[in-house]
Amino acid sequence: MRRVIYSAAAVLISLLPAAPASADPQQKNPVAEGYGGAVATVDLDASKAAISVLKRGGNAVDAAVAAGAVLGVTEPYSAGLTGGGFMVLYDAKQRRVFTIDGRETAPRAMNSTSFEGIPFDEGVTSGLSAGVPGTLAHWDLALRRFGTLSLGQALQPAIDVASRGFVVDQTFYDQTAANVARFKDITSTAALYLPNGAPPPVGSVFRNPELANTYRELARRGPGWLYGGRLGKEIVATVKKPPVTPGSTRNVRPGLMELSDLRAYRALLREPTKVSYNGMDVYGMAPPSSGGSTVGEALNILEALPKVGVHEYLEASRLAFADRNAYVGDLPGVPLRELLSDGFAKERACLIGDRALTSPVAPGNPDGRYGPCATPTGTATPIADEGPETTHLVVADRWGNVVAYNLTIESTGGNGIVVPGRGVLLNNELTDFTFGPAPGDPNLPGPGKRPRSSMAPTLVFDHGRPVLAAGSPGGSTIITTVLQILVNRYELGMSLPDALAAPRATQRNTAQTQAEQAFLDKYRTELEAKGHSLVLNPEIGAATALEFRGRDLVQAVAEPVRRGGGSALVVQPR
Repeated sequence: MRRVIYSAAAVLISLLPAAPASADPQQKNPVAEGYGGAVATVDLDASKAAISVLKRGGNAVDAAVAAGAVLGVTEPYSAGLTGGGFMVLYDAKQRRVFTIDGRETAPRAMNSTSFEGIPFDEGVTSGLSAGVPGTLAHWDLALRRFGTLSLGQALQPAIDVASRGFVVDQTFYDQTAANVARFKDITSTAALYLPNGAPPPVGSVFRNPELANTYRELARRGPGWLYGGRLGKEIVATVKKPPVTPGSTRNVRPGLMELSDLRAYRALLREPTKVSYNGMDVYGMAPPSSGGSTVGEALNILEALPKVGVHEYLEASRLAFADRNAYVGDLPGVPLRELLSDGFAKERACLIGDRALTSPVAPGNPDGRYGPCATPTGTATPIADEGPETTHLVVADRWGNVVAYNLTIESTGGNGIVVPGRGVLLNNELTDFTFGPAPGDPNLPGPGKRPRSSMAPTLVFDHGRPVLAAGSPGGSTIITTVLQILVNRYELGMSLPDALAAPRATQRNTAQTQAEQAFLDKYRTELEAKGHSLVLNPEIGAATALEFRGRDLVQAVAEPVRRGGGSALVVQPR
């Protein structure tokens, strides 16, 4: 396994100059190699902001926050300061992996029956689905604990992009067009994202001066302006009384959020998940994310098998999702140690043969008493709906710090409600809860509870040195995307660019395996002969990743095609 050697310099940094103009004709490149730091995001403006921070002496955490804030401008239907997220980071000075939980929380007035009887589609566009936002607290904690910039400095590139504007691409247009019906039903959203009553055309420059002003005020006033101050009051007022367009017939339910919920919110440092895989250590995000536990369990299952191919990848994922659905949520007593134990993995792996299992597969029993093979006796829990959006970025700096960061507002466009005058969409993250009734489900809503997530920012280490960082958007397909990238890279021997570009399939303990067309073309005959049922999913995930290739060389990789392709940049190109 390749290793990388890091320098140990320390740098002080002053206020950053404005980022380059957003309308730069430079094209996205999905792969970059070089030295001194690297970044991969879905968006060129965000990647350029991160590289600008790194070139001016900021570290990986500074750059990740700056890029995340820019994505709140250019990818507003996937991310924003009123959303949430998870960060897995390696602090090279301490030689330790940390994780930060900035997941949204349910208001204190929410209970296990709050969503019962409400159609899922009706919950999507509502104040009821808006969770107490965590992203701003996340950024603040990350910068104070691990960064070198102030919040105001980190927001400066995003202020510049929001003020000057960015060029509308096909992805932004398509996502806006897909939301036209519900955006029209909210006055503030229609005014911002449907100028002249229609999506902004491809090639036009889209500006969001209200968001620029919101970022400026946050830079001046700090996070308290949201968590209890005037901005917080405006968010609560919008949640409680969404600005529905007069004459609209859409039932936009009010929410339960109070200013006290915002005052009580905290981003949290948590211990990462960790499994050993092919002699390496794989770190991920612990509950309320199910990313680290499910990716980790599936890797353990694969390692217990005599061979690994696409059939085994799908079966390991099927079994890990059965256990995820049954046991993982934001509640005490999640059997995380046992879910990630070798004994449990071997017991689950013995169920995998030459024929596909029939879903839904029952969960295993992670009780610490494992035999050579055990027949599952539990009841399968169905997988809940999750929005396909979210975004992921990876950053490394010259000192060896590494960040994998997922941020989200849940559905494409969140709950569809822009806070009037503030230029920011609210999340609908609470739709990640199980709507119920579902007695005993670990993911039922509750007061102050964080909905289960599938976000899976992941770091891989060999002999204590980072060798890979990866993650993706895509709802519950995030887990299978990250898992498949690792299988492609370390089991099937693909390069990292090929591992990301390869066609994908996702099996989440469902009767059918969803797969992209190229995957179907390549593997359908082989897998159907083994009993798999396959169905088309046009696009799965939109990953970003880094690989550390020795002698300080870093390879940054983004999607070449999915979601319009991503942007990989390095400080000093090779």
